[in-house]
Amino acid sequence: MRILVLGAGALGGYFGGRLQQAGADVTFLVRAGRRTQLERDGLVIESRHGDARLEVRSVAAGDVRPEFDVVLLTCKAYDLDAAIEAIEPAVGRETAILPVLNGISHMEVLNARFGRDAVLGGVAMIGAVLAPDGRVRHLDDNREIVFGEQDAPTSPRCEALCRAFAAAPGVEVAAVPDILRQMWQKLIMLGTMASATCLMRANIGEILRGSAEGGALLRRILQDTIEIARAAGHPPGEAFVVQVRAMMSREASTATASMLRDLEAGGRIEAEHITGYLLRRAREHGLDDTLLATAYAHLKAYEQRRKAGRLPGADA
Repeated sequence: MRILVLGAGALGGYFGGRLQQAGADVTFLVRAGRRTQLERDGLVIESRHGDARLEVRSVAAGDVRPEFDVVLLTCKAYDLDAAIEAIEPAVGRETAILPVLNGISHMEVLNARFGRDAVLGGVAMIGAVLAPDGRVRHLDDNREIVFGEQDAPTSPRCEALCRAFAAAPGVEVAAVPDILRQMWQKLIMLGTMASATCLMRANIGEILRGSAEGGALLRRILQDTIEIARAAGHPPGEAFVVQVRAMMSREASTATASMLRDLEAGGRIEAEHITGYLLRRAREHGLDDTLLATAYAHLKAYEQRRKAGRLPGADA
């Protein structure tokens, strides 16, 4: 199985590097600066589940051919159009595309461009960052990748890819028959956390300890996202609902969304793809959109300030 990984950042670098450690045939499609860094220093992973420094094969956009069995798509949602242009020459008739982007909206775009049968659903649960010096730093114990066919319980390609990941150190993997529900469950968690922590500029514990009103707001956003998923035809499992409610009730929690970290650094954010998407679906189904609309307005105002160069450290 030949695997092309778009990017060698936090997600692509971690999962692609772990696959290579297990002996998989992996190529990284990267920009010129990152390619120079990889050729000079190798792909460096720092993790409590094992450090690694790997010599990797990399290519630039325009140099790929339709010779890959799987393309692992790990870009930010706002870079999806550019990512599609980069991977399109690598996609042959039998190539499977596995996106592990945040949200759901990218699936519609990929299905339209490559055909629904070519696109797997995927979820990555990992806390990782790409350090300025090019190291991939794994921050927590999460290291899970889950995927599956959109319209079938399983397939030989999913089973083969699952075996490849299962052999990789520092990875937990599952090929599941209900990947769209799994993606919606992640969106419930991420949409709640991103909307609440960005709106309040605080982590979950700080919101809960700060006031009863903060806790009520957090619980209300969570319930709103659950109702959106149900209305969309992808109700979350009861065990998940119990788990996520407990997660959003821990006063000692230091959890934040990556969107808050990006916002506090003056960076680009996935406002349209997370909170904006949930807001649009709430309105589509006639559900209460008050808190999501407030969080969305807050995020879009931030984007305007960033665009005007009025944020410390912003790169407009």
